[in-house]
Amino acid sequence: MPLSSKPYPVPSGPDPGPPGQIRPGPDASAQQSRAGQRATFVAAGVNILLIGCKFGAGLLGHSQALVADAVHSLSDLFTDLVVLFGLRAGRKEPDTDHHFGHARIETMSSAVVGLALLAVAGYLGFEAAWSIYHHTERHPTWLAVAAAALSIAVKESIYHYTVRVGRRIKSPALIANAWHQRSDALSSVAVLLGVVGAQIKPGWHILDAYAALLVSFFIVKVGLEVLRGSLREMIDTAPGAEVLDRVRTCVRRVPGVLEEHDLKIRSSGGLYQMQVHILVDGGLTVSQGHRIAKEVERCLYSDIEDVGQVIVHVDPAEATRKG
Repeated sequence: MPLSSKPYPVPSGPDPGPPGQIRPGPDASAQQSRAGQRATFVAAGVNILLIGCKFGAGLLGHSQALVADAVHSLSDLFTDLVVLFGLRAGRKEPDTDHHFGHARIETMSSAVVGLALLAVAGYLGFEAAWSIYHHTERHPTWLAVAAAALSIAVKESIYHYTVRVGRRIKSPALIANAWHQRSDALSSVAVLLGVVGAQIKPGWHILDAYAALLVSFFIVKVGLEVLRGSLREMIDTAPGAEVLDRVRTCVRRVPGVLEEHDLKIRSSGGLYQMQVHILVDGGLTVSQGHRIAKEVERCLYSDIEDVGQVIVHVDPAEATRKG
């Protein structure tokens, strides 16, 4: 159907530059990487101290659950190293061999953290179930209680610090590692309950093993959630309908856009990469069509959170003109 000959409004002003810009820029990306690495180093230092504290208190305080909790903290060190690698490699700028950047390295780091959580859960669950089956008697002391309480306070603080940095720099690996830190705090809660119960009534000594078993279920849940998010990103799963509708609304309200089609969105390194085709009046000049495309980009970057890259393809529509 032919279009009206009435000219469509076109954004004015200086040429905003070529389309397809990747945000954030090199300086911002480097700052984000340093912030993520700093948060991970802090978590690693705390983990080293807690491992020694919980191992010592678990052995001297006769608590299997606290020793299991120390093993969980030991796994935190491994994931800290994985996250550091992911932040260093995944935040590099695009190059001749990686045109879309290296963000998938960070995604893979997040998946490794999820697998590590599942492995730790399997080990702790097996040890606890073995003790329950064989009615292994352990009588934790108040030293184990104090160590578990200290672990809860410290690890919960580290979780809040790490997840805040991870959300600010849009790092799925750092956020996953924050949940690894919180799973340690949750496990310490279970340990605390089991150890206190055994202190209140010695006949309840088996509570310590049940607490360790409960720890493993907490960790399995978190591990599966982390792994699911990473796998969804690696297979280019599109975001939910709410995000797609917001993108379409943003594109359609730009002056000069007649309609949009072929919208494709995927996530990489926690940021959206999107491509969209827009239909504009075929009578416009190349420069005018380019300005409309840049206005679409500007709208998406300002209105949609976590946008890393936007590519806008301009399609001309047939137009009927007088004369």
